[in-house]
Amino acid sequence: MRTFTAYVEFDPETKLYVGVVPGIPGAHTQGVTLDELQKNLKEVLELCLEEYKGEKEDLPRFVGLQLIEIAV
Repeated sequence: MRTFTAYVEFDPETKLYVGVVPGIPGAHTQGVTLDELQKNLKEVLELCLEEYKGEKEDLPRFVGLQLIEIAV
């Protein structure tokens, strides 16, 4: 069993939650609710990992988040 971290945003234009698992090509999806998004992310991540050709140990690991402040 392995845990992956997803980056989640709400898109006000489509009114959908959008999720991406960084470092896993193709591991992105959307959902109307956060529960639906989690279900969809799990499904797409499983599919992406079935197609993954590298070593499982080489998959990205979550390290942390950094907040970057800029003047806009």
